[in-house]
Amino acid sequence: MRYIKSSWRVAVFVFLIVGISFAGAGFYHNLSAKDDSTPYKELEVFSDVLSLIENNYVEDVSSKELVEHAIEGMVNGLDPHSAYLPPKAFEELQVDTKGEFGGIGIVITKKDNKITVISPIEGTPAHDAGIETGDAIIAVNKEYTKGMSLWEAVKLMRGPVGESVKITILREGEKEPLVFDLVRAVIPIKSVKYAEIEPGFGYVMISSFKEKTFDELTEAMSILTKDHKLKGLIIDLRSNPGGLLDQAVGVSDYFLDSGVIVSIKGRKKENTKEYKASSDGTEGKYPIALLINGGSASASEIVAGALQDHKRAIIIGTSSFGKGSVQTVRPLKNGSALKYTIARYYTPLGRSIQAEGIKPDIKIEYIKPEKDEEEKDLHVLKEKDLINHLEAETDAEKNKDKKKDKEEKPELIHSKELKVDAVKADNQIRHALNILVSYHLLNR
Repeated sequence: MRYIKSSWRVAVFVFLIVGISFAGAGFYHNLSAKDDSTPYKELEVFSDVLSLIENNYVEDVSSKELVEHAIEGMVNGLDPHSAYLPPKAFEELQVDTKGEFGGIGIVITKKDNKITVISPIEGTPAHDAGIETGDAIIAVNKEYTKGMSLWEAVKLMRGPVGESVKITILREGEKEPLVFDLVRAVIPIKSVKYAEIEPGFGYVMISSFKEKTFDELTEAMSILTKDHKLKGLIIDLRSNPGGLLDQAVGVSDYFLDSGVIVSIKGRKKENTKEYKASSDGTEGKYPIALLINGGSASASEIVAGALQDHKRAIIIGTSSFGKGSVQTVRPLKNGSALKYTIARYYTPLGRSIQAEGIKPDIKIEYIKPEKDEEEKDLHVLKEKDLINHLEAETDAEKNKDKKKDKEEKPELIHSKELKVDAVKADNQIRHALNILVSYHLLNR
């Protein structure tokens, strides 16, 4: 299974190190003497270091532990998304894509050797507490994360539901570290939420790409289109950290009827592939506004890039994260696994997103809703400030046509997790809706 997620981190060479290191330095010397360009000269150094530490380090350290650390160091030096996963870490990875778990709801990576938040997951303790994309986690429960691997940091943050965990972060623009006391909750695997925010205008939020994301999307769309055709659709991929490649391809294919969705190009032929859309099951031709931000990474960038290049959607928001690489996970003999980068991916027009990101067609910064709208508008001239302004309709006048209005106005469709008013309070969503409504009016 291939993973696009930018969260955690054959090699026959690794096992070559392990197997040969216990055979003795003389063997390396004989081989390396023949050809200094071979890796055996370096393996001789490795064997010397292993022997010195085993025999002279201040505390007793097992060979197994030393070799595992060596493997971790080798893989971590490749790129931020490759990692050696000990058995426990491999189990965590499988849980992340298949089941529910107790945690705080963030996706992390390593940036400048710091544990850094790619994005908080919507509706989780981290999201609700205000943890943001780009926050550097410097401590978990007073345990400093410097030098810590991704899986070790994840292990500290996950745990029994209902128990608290203290996260200390550094945030750009803040002079002092910020401390968050979070209570672990069940992090759900459901990744799609939806609502009809105006009659005929749908909203679908995809928080990540899990095993059932495509099925959840088709279910949401069947509800939104059950009684009438859509006039427009908003797809929200903001703070979506990515996930499974096949799900990103499926979601893209759902809105495209032909052409390339994404190209993957690796060093080996088997890691080079082109995914194309088919006309089977393609959703209608209504306009689409797709939202992204700096927390939109990997699989979400595949969807955004495909729909942008095919002019199937207008991209709104801010530039995405810029993770344009593909990882695969290979189980190893001891129950561990190796997660490593095998290819880069390219949009239908051949753009590499790596370290660049998807650029929006319309750049709109997110503005946090004010708690007190009246206070916000204190110095803005309004209708009520004008002399001889008309008064609002009285309650009695409203009640006269209340029944009639109720019959004429269709009830909006929404999932239990989403409230239409809360969705429409978001300035980027409002902007996207205005574009779709304008498009519909101009093309009637």
